[in-house]
Amino acid sequence: MRCALSLLLVGPTLANAQPPAGSGAGWAQAGKQGDAVLRNVTFVDGRSLPELRIHYTTLGTPRKDTRGIVRNAVMILHGTGGSGRSFLSPTYAGELFGPGQLLDSSRYYVILPDGIGHGGSSKPSDGPHARFPKYGYADMVTAQYRLLTEHLGVNHLRLIMGTSMGCMHAWVWGYTYPAFMDGLAPLACVPAQIAGRNRMIRTMAMDAIRDDPAWLGGEYKMQPPGLKSAQMLLYMMSSAPLVQQAQAPTREKADSVIRAYLDARMRTTDANDFLYQFDASRDYDPSARLGEIKAPALFINSADDQVNPPELGMAEKFAAQMPGTRFILLPITPETRGHGTHSQPRIWGKYLAEFLGTLPER
Repeated sequence: MRCALSLLLVGPTLANAQPPAGSGAGWAQAGKQGDAVLRNVTFVDGRSLPELRIHYTTLGTPRKDTRGIVRNAVMILHGTGGSGRSFLSPTYAGELFGPGQLLDSSRYYVILPDGIGHGGSSKPSDGPHARFPKYGYADMVTAQYRLLTEHLGVNHLRLIMGTSMGCMHAWVWGYTYPAFMDGLAPLACVPAQIAGRNRMIRTMAMDAIRDDPAWLGGEYKMQPPGLKSAQMLLYMMSSAPLVQQAQAPTREKADSVIRAYLDARMRTTDANDFLYQFDASRDYDPSARLGEIKAPALFINSADDQVNPPELGMAEKFAAQMPGTRFILLPITPETRGHGTHSQPRIWGKYLAEFLGTLPER
């Protein structure tokens, strides 16, 4: 993405920087929220927008060394369809950001951006519909870089963490801005082009929307029924059999669980936004540039992740090409959550603690 001219700064709205110790739901209200509006943005596909809004949440305060370099910033990147504030759950923030925890927000400056097309950032459902630029992962990472450097004044990151799509963004960051971070912690992806079953499911989900006559080329007045079919595919893609059996041990419970899931998703999902979010992965393929990644990496997948099934052996293959990368394959347990294990730090936190301890002192 080639971004020109000026950056309009929109002041943050302030909530509590950190909930009281032991608070659970308090994390949902935590942090400073704000928007950076990038002006006259040209995307890789050649289209442009006069303004592109990037929403974000921050916890804590940046700290600079004597040379003016920020040394305590951590950016965490969300998955497809998510937002930065999805990390403010008791199971995530409550395990990582509290007093004395690994990413204690009184010590670290935690940055949680919403990717293009997600959360409070600019997206098709704001009005442009299918006229919105066809953004890709390169565009999304460039926008994150501009958010940090031009709006938040962050010129260095201690750590980039990412889950699913955010995991893929972390690898793109690694070769696009190789000196910008001390470490990478990508969870639940593979540093290679999306192909095979993963791509097939994405294609079926996108086609379910595009091929629905009610989609009307993106100008629908009500959500097209094809969106529900796409949501079904997403559920089967990202869930795990052991978890599903525990949640729904009877026919009646299984019917109830899946219908409640689909009803909830249909109330909160826009078809164009969904379509763009999945299509954005089309330009992702870091495999030829892994040698350009200089930062050490903690790379974690889960054995019950059906998006990145371990039997393919791809994660190990590509991790071996990066000498500074440690790959962890988490075994299946009653606590793992398939693809969603990436958002369960109580499962993988010990590895993060070890990794943070290996990063150079600054």
